[in-house]
Parts: sequence; C-alpha cells; structure tokens
Amino acid sequence: MAPNKKIEKYLSEFVYGGIDGCVTTFAVVAGAVGASLDTGIIIILGFANLLADGFAMSIGAYLSAKSDLDNFNKYKQREYWEIENLHAEEVKEIRDIYESKGFEGELLDKVVNVITSDKDRWVDVMMKEELKMIKNEKSPQLIGLATFISFCLVGIIPLSTYLVHFIHPLSINLFFLSSILTAIGFAIIGAMKAVVNETTVWKGIAETLILGIVAAAVAYFVGDLLEKWIS
Repeated sequence: MAPNKKIEKYLSEFVYGGIDGCVTTFAVVAGAVGASLDTGIIIILGFANLLADGFAMSIGAYLSAKSDLDNFNKYKQREYWEIENLHAEEVKEIRDIYESKGFEGELLDKVVNVITSDKDRWVDVMMKEELKMIKNEKSPQLIGLATFISFCLVGIIPLSTYLVHFIHPLSINLFFLSSILTAIGFAIIGAMKAVVNETTVWKGIAETLILGIVAAAVAYFVGDLLEKWIS
C-alpha cells in the first residue's frame, strides 16, 4: 500500500486522537493558569497528561480494535466448523438468504452451487449476509500508534508557548498566545474531521472549537475556584 493511502486509511484515528490530545492538554493548561501555577508546574502537568493520557487512549484504541478482530475471527472459525459438520444446514441457509433476495429456480441453484463450491467464499458470504460482520482491515497496532502520535503531536500545541518561554522568556501573555495557537490547531483538526465524516469544513471546525472552548472554560474556572478556596 502506498504511504499516502496508508495515511488516509488511518486518518480517522489521527483526527480523533488529535482532538482528544488538544482538548485535554489545553484543559490542563487552562486549569493550571486558573489556579495561578508557575510555568514550570504547567509544563510538568501538561506533559504528564500528554504522555499518560496519550498512552492510555492508544492502548484503549488498540484493545478495542483487537477485540473486534478477535471476535470476527472467532465467528469466522465457527462458520468453517459449521460448513464441515453441518453441511446440509449451511447449504440451506445460503439458499434461504438468496431466495429472500428474489433469486429462484435455476438461477438460485446456480448461485448456491457457485458459493458453496468454495469454502472461503462460502464463509465470507455467511459472515456478511448471516452475521452482518465485516472485517476491519486496519491493523490494531497501527490504530494504537496513529492515536498516540496524533494525541502527542496535536496535544503539545497548548504547551508549546510555555516551553518556548521556559527556554527563552517571552514578553507576551502566555495563555493568550497558547489559546491562539490551540484555536488554530482545533481549526486544522476540525477540518480534517470534516473530511473523515464527509461534512462541511466549517461545521467540523466550529464543533471542534466549541468543544475546546467549553473544556478550557470549565477547567479554568475550576482551577481558579480551587486556588481561591485552598489559599
């Protein structure tokens, strides 16, 4: 598979991993700013969240995809067993399936004979037509990897201003600059989400921006409230 095709294949994992990374990390930054924490503490909290949540999300994505694949393979092996041990019943099931689709007479007999003449084809038909199961061709490992990479790549955007400031002090409101950069990140990832969901670009951008703003606002005010209450 060509590299661009492989990237396109895992675009949905990249998008949703990126959204989650950007939202959660920006929420951590906003909460830390609301609590009036130092830049060093914000960086520590941000990176702890970035790596821990990114790893947890990627493991969750991997396990979910692997579970689906294992479940598919379990039922597929069961269909092979039924073809070997319940041959007549399985032939009747194929006949019933295509009879319900409007096939009849000689044409129905021919369809049944063609399908049941090849076990692999027979099982594929039973998986799709009887069990309504279609194999996900994506690798669970690559799903987890794409999720982790996008979570970290996009999630580091809210922290980038604080990292630069830690290395070379900036004479600007750090949270304001972080918010601007994060909004740009949300817009880009929102546009990509629109491509995945086949919706309008502006809708994808608006939904992602609103999600980020709400999460950040909640985190900021909770951090501010806790800081006042504790101190």
